[in-house]
Amino acid sequence: MLKKALLLGVVALASVGTALAEGKVQLIIESWRNDDLKVWRDTIIPAFTKKHPEIAVVFSPTAPTEYNAVLDAKLKAGTAGDLIACRPFDKSLDLYNSGQVVALNDLPGMEHFSQIARTAWSTDDGKTTFAVPIASVIHGFFYNKAIFKELGLSVPKTEQEFLAVLEKVKANGKYIPLVIGTKDQWESATMGYQNIGPTLWEGEKGRKALIEGNAQYNKGGFLAAFEALAKWRPYLASGYQALAYPDAQNLFAQGRGAIYPAGSWDIGVFHQMNRKLDFGAFKPYTFEGKSEAIIDDHPDIALGLNSASKNQEAARTFLAWVASEEFAQVYANALPGFFPLANVNYTLSDPVAQEFANWRKEGAASFRCSYQILSRNANPNNENDLWNACAQVLNGTMTPQQAADFVQKDLASWYKPQAAR
Repeated sequence: MLKKALLLGVVALASVGTALAEGKVQLIIESWRNDDLKVWRDTIIPAFTKKHPEIAVVFSPTAPTEYNAVLDAKLKAGTAGDLIACRPFDKSLDLYNSGQVVALNDLPGMEHFSQIARTAWSTDDGKTTFAVPIASVIHGFFYNKAIFKELGLSVPKTEQEFLAVLEKVKANGKYIPLVIGTKDQWESATMGYQNIGPTLWEGEKGRKALIEGNAQYNKGGFLAAFEALAKWRPYLASGYQALAYPDAQNLFAQGRGAIYPAGSWDIGVFHQMNRKLDFGAFKPYTFEGKSEAIIDDHPDIALGLNSASKNQEAARTFLAWVASEEFAQVYANALPGFFPLANVNYTLSDPVAQEFANWRKEGAASFRCSYQILSRNANPNNENDLWNACAQVLNGTMTPQQAADFVQKDLASWYKPQAAR
């Protein structure tokens, strides 16, 4: 891993040297998206330099697990790039609060982003945005079209229909009804609880009430989401407790499962794993008494401006382009499953990605309830507690009420708005 990081650094330095020799202004982008290097180098950056040949841009990624530490070291040493890829919420807020990235409220193009789109890269009061939102990922379900056709199944829209489909697949015995494991834990919360939960806790209304202390994990919609998740258990693969995330990906890619609780980022993964796999997507289902499904449209990545950059004007030019319709069109098709957060027009060539994108036009959206403010405590940590609790619900080692009480108790132990509840 270290050798790979060093090699990428040498390549970046060579590119900068070439730019300097040609008399161009050079910008370096720091990012954790090392898998996206080829896309940025061969597709995204050339689209920008075609319009701005006077600016050379180099994408210089670090491995995801090393990014935070490497970026911190570079920022302290004064060697960080001009543009900083920003993860959502607290880590990036720390960069702004420490003066390492600048406010971008006045950047041309920021008017293209809604308040919700800006939230993950804004101060708690929402008054200052310090990174240009690039993309989000959306939750839902993938389904194997061949299996659905073979078994005469219809895409479910309600919980009742969803469970009926799973029951038919189970009765047939040939395929896994629902492909997800609990070994890594995070999928149980991310693709399970946070996928179907927003509809039950009323999206932004419930998420904000949790932050304000007016809603609790062990009551109302948040408890109902644990109860809904527990209903998945009879339809998981044999030995699902030992199934890791890559194992679940392989099972679905091989055509062995009917439905896969999804993050849209897996669209490109499945295309690469099995180009013959014919799969579609359906949105989170509704529940009795809920006429409309609320999707989890989760902020994923943004781009900030290093306050120490010596190329502020060129960097702002690039960031303004990132906020544009042209960038959205290029990015959305180069990385199917990562959806631009700008309210601009773009078209998608990938039909599965288009399915996800259509949901944005059909109703309300929110994002993962534990990400803003509630996971600032290291131990106990709300996000990690949800991973644990949701996995135990699927494993049958916690009842939904026990899981909800566990998560709520830990949150109340340190978060004052919840302490008296």
